[in-house]
Amino acid sequence: MTLATWLTVVTICILGAMSPGPSLALVLKQTLTGGRRNGIMTALSHGIGVGIYAFLSILGLAAIITASPTAFSILQWGGALYLAWLGVKGLMAKRQADDELPEPPTTKSAARDGFLIAFFNPKIAVFFLALFSQVVGTDTSLMAKFGYAATALVIDTSWYLIVAWLFSNPKWLTLLRQKAVWFERIFGAILIGLAGRLVVGILNGK
Repeated sequence: MTLATWLTVVTICILGAMSPGPSLALVLKQTLTGGRRNGIMTALSHGIGVGIYAFLSILGLAAIITASPTAFSILQWGGALYLAWLGVKGLMAKRQADDELPEPPTTKSAARDGFLIAFFNPKIAVFFLALFSQVVGTDTSLMAKFGYAATALVIDTSWYLIVAWLFSNPKWLTLLRQKAVWFERIFGAILIGLAGRLVVGILNGK
């Protein structure tokens, strides 16, 4: 593993992690409605899900998933349905007298949602296959392969930890949480929209 090649992986992984999408919406939702602990838990579990795809890709196992239309389709539909389910839950959030959510999400649900939002996104496997195919060759050592995969895991986790930390700043988190139910509904609508876009992509074969 050369420094230049590793920096290329780092740069692409950072850009991929920072791209707006369902993962960012979910981390923000968990942070604003459940606080810093939930946001951090979501970030950590999401990083694990991304790390699994990175390690599978680097070992060539993800190629089996992407080469199988059935497996790929099942993961895509599973992801779309899961996003839609999260979105519906958000839209159905009800307001109490103090404007707080009646049942703030638990750290367990945050960990579950963070992992599944990554696990049910086979495009992550495609992303890593495209990336690693440019930097991994027959002469790449096993240590270097795991280093690339670990880099992807650390960058994804670090980015969402930063998001969770920033948006849970005590100075203004209280103000945001006073309108928690509205954030819940807004993020619910965003997640449903993302699910719809994913369905359209599946139906169009993209």
